Amino acid sequence: MAQQRKALWEADLDEELHDVDLNIAIGNYGQNGLYDDAQPRIDEPTLLAVQHQVAQQAALAQIPDAVKRFIVHFHQAVLDNNLSEITVAYESGWNRLTEKFYAKTEWPEAEIIAPLVNDDQIFLILYRELYYRHVYSRIQPDIDDRFHSYENSCELFNYLLNSDGPVPLELPEQWLWDIIDEFIYQFQSFCVWRSKVKPKTDEELMLLADAGQAWSSYSVLNVLYSLIQKSKINEHLTALQEGKSADEIVEIVGEYGTKPLYRMLGYFSLIGLLRVHSLLGDFTLALKVMESVELNQKSPFTRVTACHVTTYYYVGFCYIMLRRYPDAIRTFVSILNFILRMRQYHTRSYQYDQINKTADRMYALFAVCNALSPSRVDDNISNTMKEKYGEQFTKMSRGEEGIPAFEELFLYACPKFISANPPPYEDAELLQAHIEESPVEPAQRHLSLFLSDVRAQAPVPTLRSFLKLYTSLDAKKLSNFLDADEEEMVQQLMVMKQASRSISRVENEKGLLGGQMISTSDLDFVIDEVCLLIPFDLLVFTLLQNMVHIAESTVGRRYAGWFIRNTEHAQRVYDTVHNSPLPIPPKSASQVKADAAAAPPSAAPVSQRTGQRVAWGGNVKAA
Repeated sequence: MAQQRKALWEADLDEELHDVDLNIAIGNYGQNGLYDDAQPRIDEPTLLAVQHQVAQQAALAQIPDAVKRFIVHFHQAVLDNNLSEITVAYESGWNRLTEKFYAKTEWPEAEIIAPLVNDDQIFLILYRELYYRHVYSRIQPDIDDRFHSYENSCELFNYLLNSDGPVPLELPEQWLWDIIDEFIYQFQSFCVWRSKVKPKTDEELMLLADAGQAWSSYSVLNVLYSLIQKSKINEHLTALQEGKSADEIVEIVGEYGTKPLYRMLGYFSLIGLLRVHSLLGDFTLALKVMESVELNQKSPFTRVTACHVTTYYYVGFCYIMLRRYPDAIRTFVSILNFILRMRQYHTRSYQYDQINKTADRMYALFAVCNALSPSRVDDNISNTMKEKYGEQFTKMSRGEEGIPAFEELFLYACPKFISANPPPYEDAELLQAHIEESPVEPAQRHLSLFLSDVRAQAPVPTLRSFLKLYTSLDAKKLSNFLDADEEEMVQQLMVMKQASRSISRVENEKGLLGGQMISTSDLDFVIDEVCLLIPFDLLVFTLLQNMVHIAESTVGRRYAGWFIRNTEHAQRVYDTVHNSPLPIPPKSASQVKADAAAAPPSAAPVSQRTGQRVAWGGNVKAA
């Protein structure tokens, strides 16, 4: 039956097509290679563009809707120069979406989200700045990321510096600081990565040979100095210190200096120069560029906590390398006290972890300074330092045996120094010689300079402990105590004398490099050559003897802080007791009825909510 139905189906098909010329109906499509010639050809660039567009649309479709809405809202806020909306999107929205969707992956590339922002190139530059910052902080950047982030930074600064006039853009101060801070961090990261030649692939070596001025010290310094010059921030700060009027300041700084965008970028560039010159090892110039910046709580950098902490960290470190330990101690105490007071607010900041890490490094540097120049400081800072680095501090106070502790804390707390000159990637022979005889790492070079000063002062703690026992002492006797030659002992005393002298800033001193020579120790001494006449039979011998006269100045202990802290504690205890309910002893039912019947109207007040009598006649606070 099946075969019969199949035959009938074939028969019907034959009858329908019997009078039709199949060759005419079908034609010659696809035959003899004529199909390719009949269709218009699509060139390869057009085909690649279409494929790229299709891939871009597919990638855009993969972006979560919440991220799309955020980017559109963020873009509109930037267009409207709405600082409040930009601040919320930048500090809250971006970080919240990062944690939710892109904690371990990259954000969508700027080309993918371009249709959402109508291909706004200025916003895309700002977006790439956030994109590459995320790559550097959460993901290991590759060589393409490093070069592309440099190109994007150049586009941003060219837009700001080379436009016909001030650009119509407003950004929050936190973002402006982060732009400068991240620009310097990426420069530092690139220099550290570039200096390591051995792990590089052949492709990376070729790219570095052709890199030119990419992330060069000259280009980075040029950007920072250009922003300072364009904004005339030094003239602005000088005019403020001289008390000039607002109209006079406007006339001095010009159209760029009156714009908050340029003024704050110029101001943050001063802090950036402090950091860059410190990384390059020029500590005097680093403090010189800060000549117009005042280190006090009214300075503009205090409005951005990360900038505040960074400024004090690098200023304090520069003082250490210039052997101005009292100034370094004063700098660290000031900022560490600020961090302790503001710790509860730092938890709200997305940079909370970074601020804490910098604070730990400053505690380590504070321990180093206090070991080299002992002084009475704030008890809170001193106690916290001993909790963190008490063991190292004890070792550093023992002289020569504490040098490993100095080395450990210095390498932990110092900046990641960089070399201004890259390896010779463009010359194969020189590069091979560079690999065979690698130069000393910048951090090790600065460490050796620092330890040379530490070793020179190594005998000071021991000498100090002996001198505190006497008011006058024979140098020869002192040398016998320490098993040393008298002449060598006198030299060590001179080293101790030099170590107790330092240049220090005085009150209202302008600039960070100025100061006067002061004594940094509570122990002072002089060496007097005494002539002794010793009779021997009928002759008298003359003997010259070195006598050390010691004078110790005792600094009175400050009790004000102790009394204030304990008074505040007593007040808190009093308030707690005052607001606490009186304890009610358990009573039987008959006693309760008898007390209720006999209770006079003027009895102690009773809380309406709890029914408990209240101590001191106050009210019970609702729980």
